[in-house]
Amino acid sequence: MAENPKVLLLIESSREFGRALLTGVADYARFHGPWSIYTSPPFFKHPGGNKRLLARMKRIGVDGIIAREMDEMAAIKAMGIPAVFASTIAPQKGMPEHAFPIITTDNAAIVRMAADHLLDRGFRRFAYCGYDDIPWSQLRGQCFMDCIASAGHETYPYTQPKSRAGRLWENELPVLARWLQELPKPLGLMTCSDDRSQNVVEAAKVAGVRIPEEVAVIGVDNDMLVCHLTSPPLSSVALATESGGVEAAQLLAEFMAERRAMAGQRIVIAPTHVETRHSTDILAMDDPEVVKAMQYIRDHRNEPMQVAEVTDATSLSRRTLERRFLKVLDRTVQDEINRMRVEQIARMLLQTHMSPVQIAQTMGYSSPDNMRRFFQRYKKKTPLQFRRESGHR
Repeated sequence: MAENPKVLLLIESSREFGRALLTGVADYARFHGPWSIYTSPPFFKHPGGNKRLLARMKRIGVDGIIAREMDEMAAIKAMGIPAVFASTIAPQKGMPEHAFPIITTDNAAIVRMAADHLLDRGFRRFAYCGYDDIPWSQLRGQCFMDCIASAGHETYPYTQPKSRAGRLWENELPVLARWLQELPKPLGLMTCSDDRSQNVVEAAKVAGVRIPEEVAVIGVDNDMLVCHLTSPPLSSVALATESGGVEAAQLLAEFMAERRAMAGQRIVIAPTHVETRHSTDILAMDDPEVVKAMQYIRDHRNEPMQVAEVTDATSLSRRTLERRFLKVLDRTVQDEINRMRVEQIARMLLQTHMSPVQIAQTMGYSSPDNMRRFFQRYKKKTPLQFRRESGHR
């Protein structure tokens, strides 16, 4: 490998997935480089843009490529240089699977996290909104319907207009609004991405549907700009995409140095947590006493808590409250206390720079070891492992 390898990054930066991948690659190059980085110019989305760029890179003598578009596989293969592709799903039938490594997302785990988030809020009706002609969106939709069906509930999927003209946003907006109006409510709705969540919120305003009171919406990617510019702000499944970028850069470096051969390796980007914002900040249970108990647990999750304290926040006996928890949520009051506490620790690990010792003190643990054991029992990894594997910066 050259002392200063030339690396081309064909990755768009307009959305969180691409930006996070680029950040991970930049982190690796900063500490293990230097690399001469070439990025796609603004025209690369235009007809012929990538072909012209790849021809130029071939003349320059590029040493490696990380690309977002699977369409470039054949052209890059013809160049005979190492490459890693960032696809949201593994290559499908008819695609060249042979050598190129692929960065994929764990769609089943992403969907499971979103479904659990909505189920935990007490929803018993569900919907999915994606893009009918995009494979990764279709896959997430099917996974969501399967996950909800396994919990004993039905999902109402959105079907896009068939024509290209019908899918122009100004034409699709009233169609999506009518669909939202006709859905049974209250309802938990998953979208394939934060962009699609933004579409749903806009359509809900046209339809006069209240979010989250009638429809709670959760997306994927935790794109901070999209989530915070939407009103109400959007809940989203966050992904460890930066870690995937670091791993892809490390793999490419090994290929360029000829220390490792390309053999269809897979880098799988897992979900880390749900970033809860206003679009799902609601409890949709029919039992008001269970709602009171849940609200008490949420309000006091930073403190050591006993089941008796939760019971005192309601007008029920402990036995009756436990029975109603099992009926509504299929778990005990103590299970819910533990779940809330674990998720709060995870949130602090990912959203702050507090050390595990400081977090343990904040959460009222008598020692950091007690918190570590508690967290590891539920997350199957220590707090530091969880923080590191989630790409915390």
